Amino acid sequence: MPYLDQIQLRGKRVLVRSDLNVPIDQGTIRDDNRIRASVPTYEHILNQGAALVICSHMGKPKGDKDPSLSLRPVADRLQELLGRKVKMAPDCVGDEVKSMADALQPGQVLLLENLRFHSGETKNDPEFSRQLGSLAEVYVDDAFGVVHRAHASVVGVTEHVDSACAGLLLQKEVEYLGKAMADPDHPFVLVAGGAKVSTKLGILTNLLDTVDRIIVGGAMANTFLRSMGVQVGSSKVEEDLIDQALQTMQTARSKGVSFYLPVDCLTAADIKAAQPSGVFPFQDVPREEMILDIGPATHTLFAEVLRDAKTVVWNGPMGAFENPSFSQGSVGLAQSVAKVDGLTIVGGGDTDALVHTCGLVDSMSFISTGGGSFLEFLEGKKLPGIQALGL
Repeated sequence: MPYLDQIQLRGKRVLVRSDLNVPIDQGTIRDDNRIRASVPTYEHILNQGAALVICSHMGKPKGDKDPSLSLRPVADRLQELLGRKVKMAPDCVGDEVKSMADALQPGQVLLLENLRFHSGETKNDPEFSRQLGSLAEVYVDDAFGVVHRAHASVVGVTEHVDSACAGLLLQKEVEYLGKAMADPDHPFVLVAGGAKVSTKLGILTNLLDTVDRIIVGGAMANTFLRSMGVQVGSSKVEEDLIDQALQTMQTARSKGVSFYLPVDCLTAADIKAAQPSGVFPFQDVPREEMILDIGPATHTLFAEVLRDAKTVVWNGPMGAFENPSFSQGSVGLAQSVAKVDGLTIVGGGDTDALVHTCGLVDSMSFISTGGGSFLEFLEGKKLPGIQALGL
C-alpha cells in the first residue's frame, strides 16, 4: 500500500493535497478541526527533512478569484500550529508559484492559494495537473473529503510526479472504514439520520449483508414510516422513494437484519419554533405539524439497540439539532454511541459538528473528515482519488 511512511522524503519537495475547507467569517476561522487533523502529516514530512507545499480548495468560487475564499487565514493558523513560518503563494500555478516552490529549502512550508480559483481544478485539466505536479517530486493525498472527486489535484496530478501516496489522515480513513466494511466485530449497528433517504439508500443496501441492526432517524425516517402507511403530518417525505424504502426494510428482514424506526417524536408547526408543541407517538402526529426530533421513548429504544454493539457507524442527526429545542434526540444518541464498548465511527459534517458540540470527540474511535466521500465509501463505490493511488 503506498503510504507516507514508505516513501523516502529527505531532500525532496512534497506536495500535499489537504482538505482545509474550513468555515471562515470575515477572515476569522470558526472551526479549525480540519486544519489540526492535517498537522501530523505535515510534521512527519518536515521531520523527514523535506520541503512542504500544501494545496487545498476553499468553498465554490467556480473558477473565479474570490478574495473572501482565500486560504490566507489558513496560512496564519497553520503557522501557529506548526510553530514555523508558512509562506503564502499568490496563486496555485504559474511562474511565480513555481519559483517559490523551487526555492524552498528542507523544513520550509508553502501554502498555495485556492485551487478552485482555476476551472482546470474541477475539470481535471491535464495542463493544470501538469503545473501542479511540477511543484514537487512526491505527491501526498491527505484529503479524504475530496477523494470522490475526479479533480486535477486529486487524480490528474498523480501522473506528473515521481511518486504518489496516501497521507496519515487518509490512511486512517481507509483503515478504519475498511475494517467496518470488511471485517467488523458484531453486533454491527448502522445509524443513519439526516434529511434525505436518497443519500443513504445506497449505504443501507450495500451493508445489508454486513450489519446486524439498522437505526434510522431524522427526517429520512419519515419516508420509511410513510411506506408503512403511517401519516407524518406536514413532515418532509421523499414521495418518489416510498416504494424503495419499503423494499429496503423488507430485504433487511429477509436477511435477518433488525430495522429500527422512531416510535415517538417532538413536533412543531415551524422548524424555528421556540419549543415543541408536544411529544406524540408516530401514529398520532398532528396533521398540520412536522416531526423535528425523536422522542424520549425512541431515545430509550435506540440506546438499548446500541448497548451491546461492537461496531457502530453513524451518519446523520436525529432531528433539527441546529435548534436547541429539537437537539435532545441527537445529543442523546451521541451519548449512547459514546458509551459503546467497541469501534465507533462517525462521519458527515453535521454529525461531526454535533459530536464536537457535545464534547464527545475523545469518546469516539474515529471521526471521519469526509462528507460525500464517507457516504460513497460506505456505498462500496470506487473513489477516484483512492484509485489514482492504486489503493
